[in-house]
Amino acid sequence: MSNKSVGQRGETIAAEYLLKQGYKILETNKRFSRFCEIDIIALEKNTLVFIEVKTRRTNYCGEPIEAITMSKFQNIKKGLALFLQDNPQYKKYRIDAISIILEPKPDLKHFKNIYL
Repeated sequence: MSNKSVGQRGETIAAEYLLKQGYKILETNKRFSRFCEIDIIALEKNTLVFIEVKTRRTNYCGEPIEAITMSKFQNIKKGLALFLQDNPQYKKYRIDAISIILEPKPDLKHFKNIYL
């Protein structure tokens, strides 16, 4: 399984999880620039949620959440600002992360309101 297919599988699992939790998915893989892509933009009640999904086959090299670097977080914040510029109706927002390990069975952890 390639890194791209691992990531796509993780994003599918994350989207299914969010839908079951009552989130409304507005966009997936929203690209703002070459360096800035938001995996999932969703609405939880009246809060806009920008979600970074990190997926690994195993936890051999650590937890997937550890792959969110300061520069990645800054790029997410840039995308958030650009999205809010075009969608000023949203007043409440946050950044979440979903960490998924696929093997031996899928294990998902949802981290709400992250910051670095």
